[in-house]
Amino acid sequence: QVQLVESGGGLVQAGGSLRLSCAASGSIFGFRFAAMAWYRQAPGKQRELVASIVSDGTTNYADSVKGRFTISRDNAKNAVYLQMNSLKSEDTAVYYCNSPGNLVSWGQGTQVTVSS
Repeated sequence: QVQLVESGGGLVQAGGSLRLSCAASGSIFGFRFAAMAWYRQAPGKQRELVASIVSDGTTNYADSVKGRFTISRDNAKNAVYLQMNSLKSEDTAVYYCNSPGNLVSWGQGTQVTVSS
C-alpha cells in the first residue's frame, strides 16, 4: 500500500509564494519510473490537473499556472514538489499529488488559501 502525504500549504497573500511537498511511503518499487502530478480542487469544482512531471524530468502545466508554478521531483526521497510563485486568489484550493498513470489512494491534500 502506498501512502501520499501532502504538506506545505497555508495562508498567503496574493503575489506570495509557497512550496508544497508530497512524500510517498509504503510499498514503493517504481517511483522513479512513474509520472507524478499535482492536482487541485476548489469547493464546488472538479479536481483538476495542475502540473505533471515524467521520469526524465519533462514537465507540463495547466495554462492557468504556466510561468508561476514549477514541479520537481527527488526520486531518492520518493518526493515531488510544487513551487508556487505569484499566487492569485483563484489558486485557492486543496492540493493533492498522485501518479496519473498509476493512481493510488488520494492523500488528505494540503490547503492553499490566497487572500486578495
